[in-house]
Amino acid sequence: MCGIVGYIGKRDVAPLLLEGLQRLEYRGYDSAGVVVSSPKAPALKMVKAKGRVRDLEAKVPARFKGTTGIAHTRWATHGAPSDVNAHPHLDAEGKVAVVHNGIIDNAADLRRKLEADGVEFLSETDTEVLVHLISRSQAEKLEDKVRETLRLIEGTYGIAVLHADFPDRIVVARNGSPVVLGIGEKEMFVASDIAALVTHTRQIVTLDDGEMATLKADDFRTYTTEGTRTTAEPTTVEWEAASYDMGGHDTYMHKEIHEQADAVDRVLRGRIDDRFSTVHLGGLNLDAREARQIRRVKILGCGTSYHAGMIGAQMIEELARIPADAEPASEFRYRNAVVDPDTLYIAVSQSGETYDVLAAVQELKRKGARVLGVVNVVGSAIAREADGGIYVHAGPEVCVVSTKCFTNTTVAFALLALHLGRTRDLSVRDGKRIIEGLRKLPAQIAEMLEQEEEIKKLAQEYAEARSMLFIGRVRGYPVAREASLKLKEVSYIHAEAYPASELKHGPLALIEPALPTVAIVPDDDLLEKNRAAMEEIKARSGKILAVAHQHQEKADQTIVVPKNEDELDPILMGIPLQLLAYHTALALGRDIDKPRNLAKSVTVE
Repeated sequence: MCGIVGYIGKRDVAPLLLEGLQRLEYRGYDSAGVVVSSPKAPALKMVKAKGRVRDLEAKVPARFKGTTGIAHTRWATHGAPSDVNAHPHLDAEGKVAVVHNGIIDNAADLRRKLEADGVEFLSETDTEVLVHLISRSQAEKLEDKVRETLRLIEGTYGIAVLHADFPDRIVVARNGSPVVLGIGEKEMFVASDIAALVTHTRQIVTLDDGEMATLKADDFRTYTTEGTRTTAEPTTVEWEAASYDMGGHDTYMHKEIHEQADAVDRVLRGRIDDRFSTVHLGGLNLDAREARQIRRVKILGCGTSYHAGMIGAQMIEELARIPADAEPASEFRYRNAVVDPDTLYIAVSQSGETYDVLAAVQELKRKGARVLGVVNVVGSAIAREADGGIYVHAGPEVCVVSTKCFTNTTVAFALLALHLGRTRDLSVRDGKRIIEGLRKLPAQIAEMLEQEEEIKKLAQEYAEARSMLFIGRVRGYPVAREASLKLKEVSYIHAEAYPASELKHGPLALIEPALPTVAIVPDDDLLEKNRAAMEEIKARSGKILAVAHQHQEKADQTIVVPKNEDELDPILMGIPLQLLAYHTALALGRDIDKPRNLAKSVTVE
């Protein structure tokens, strides 16, 4: 959730660290800090500030020079946002500095023991425990001091450590929270996200859980927390620094909504096999014989990824005729689920680092399950842990609220459903039909985005609502769930999503003129059922905005969406609702790219 940036080399470090923090602002945070040193003057110098990176930058003095440093953006877990609770944290002598992402589960016990030994804590954070443990270690090498400390820790961490007595190095470690090394020309970088690195290098090394690294200006080495050397092969990042710019848009969310036609074209490119009316998904590591042995599919994700999984499960059932369902990974990992050897498990995460999803993957692997990953970030933890999978190729998504990655993930599931279907009983004719529908998607998305001005006018009207209801049946219900989440995340308007069939089982009690309803009404075999649900709402003086393939008489307004194949319609129907959420938030003056209390990559429980 938080952001880490570090550098060791010959350049003036403070501007590099501040730039890196700015590139990580999208992850969500409430305070920031930076500490620097130099081999010529190894004493640590630190500045911290509650608020945005610009507030930190304003506090950095002119004489704040150094060639080594670490910096951090904090999202509060232990202790309220404040200058004192901001990272980095220093020991009493000012020799040890630590930045930390994650949560130390046994911090309270360790804190009590340290306080009993006379240690005075300045902050309320769990991270300060690390600083004092490293400072008090009697080991001779910094690496050993950190290793001894980590043996005492229970929980998750991505850390970077500076020590005034070892000015030629930064020591980093990972367990459940991302740490990425950037390899430069006689300089080294470290970050929690490649977004902070791509301006300076595209050669990266991603640490695994239980792995540490020592960074020096001209070298690095990796090893386990037990001290065993590991082999780290650098990879080249596909994304360039320009991918993280706004490109003339006022917000990243607006840019990313408008990138969806191109993004969908990327996820399709090179994967369609016209000869056999199927798709190529070589990364699955799943041959036809193995695919035919699958008896059930279980999809695990959180938030938007969970909703994409719900759409994916429906497509798999419809096209491959395999029982499939989606479940929040955060619930699955705690309910002692029965792990069936004939079930294919699919983990979905934009970042590939979502902690609840990663923990579920690790538990499934421990029990011998086959797990595929559907992720956006190449080389991410889930991509490495899974047996195979699909990269969704959405490109960098900077806004905390996911749009283009959600759409590309649903398209990736359509590809998987077609692939599984064609290895089983889906006909060539139906395979061709789905392929034709997939090829139409980019142009249809572009067509919908041309309705933005009309949707903006609707949003200004609905921005006055204090609460909204979203409904849909079967294919429309996951769309309603995701649209409801989008509105909540970015506008802060309360919203609920219900199956339209459940209206009379409780939610009808809420219907009144002040509660608008957004109805997802695809032109499929449930069209008349959805119209009946709108009748029930209108009979109680409810206001309705329909998202449909044709004008709906019972709705007060209708957003008309291009028709595709029935199975693929959910992919398209959510896009105008992304624009609705965006323009509603804009009308209310919200901080669209950084909604309150939220972070992009949720790497803690």
